[in-house]
Amino acid sequence: MAAQPFEHLAQSGSVSGPPSGGDYFLDRTFRGIAWFSAALILVLVAYIVLEIGGKALPAMSRYGLGFLTSTEWNVQTEQFGILPQIWGTLYSSFLALLLGGLFGIAIAIFLTQDFLPPRLAAIFRTIIELLAAIPSVVFGLWGIYVLIPLLRPVANWLHEVAGGIPFFGTSLSGPGLAPAALVLAIMILPTVASISVDALRQIPYKVKEAAYGMGTTRWEAILKVMLPTASSGILAALVLGFGRALGETMALAMLIGNSNQISLSLFAPANTLAALLASSFPEAGPVEIQALMYAALALLAITLIVNAVGLAVMKFATRKFEAER
Repeated sequence: MAAQPFEHLAQSGSVSGPPSGGDYFLDRTFRGIAWFSAALILVLVAYIVLEIGGKALPAMSRYGLGFLTSTEWNVQTEQFGILPQIWGTLYSSFLALLLGGLFGIAIAIFLTQDFLPPRLAAIFRTIIELLAAIPSVVFGLWGIYVLIPLLRPVANWLHEVAGGIPFFGTSLSGPGLAPAALVLAIMILPTVASISVDALRQIPYKVKEAAYGMGTTRWEAILKVMLPTASSGILAALVLGFGRALGETMALAMLIGNSNQISLSLFAPANTLAALLASSFPEAGPVEIQALMYAALALLAITLIVNAVGLAVMKFATRKFEAER
């Protein structure tokens, strides 16, 4: 009787066998570490919320929900409200996401769709990622001494020509919403671009070849095939970029003007929750600290809600795209 054809392979140990006891132990250990790390993150978030909420509880009981709808922040009369700061936080973040998201996705397309040689594309990607290493205070100084003087003539001209439009209803005399949003867009650009690049690179090249085989042009393949296929990763990049914009502190504290007003004008000074916390804490008294903790809790809630909504939109878009396929 002839020997089994694979008998020598089994004897030599070159064929994989069932997991050993050590393999099971390592796998269970890794799973345990992963579960512990995930639980630790949840515990840490809960601890932060409880600590901030505990210190904000006196202000919550005193001001109630009116704290979120009031527009006055007066230390002398102990009247506090954060509606202008909520408006400034969301408005500046949306403007930054509009600019940073648009240019970030455009850069990702430029770096991944064979517009540049691979080595040159890698150099450009490294340069873009280096923007994330620049401290926010440096961006703030650049905005004060370079960006605002450049924007002021254009902003004042737009105010003179189209002052009837609410977005150009005021002139730019100094710090304002426009320079803050532009700097914020530059700051979230590396996040959006890097994650979008990774999402586009994960698409097999055969997908693009199939699109070309169906007779599409280069831009039709990019806009109708590549971008929809990478939509989940791109949406994740936008959500992370928006979360980054919501929590930015120093650059906005230096550039946005710290004015408690609600205005659609791009050139009017405004304020954000993070800038309020940074500028008010050093000289705050006990009552104001409680109000600031309440504001910090509101900022945390806004960030969590935005991330939850972003994840829901991303899952909906992914399911819709998979259903269409």
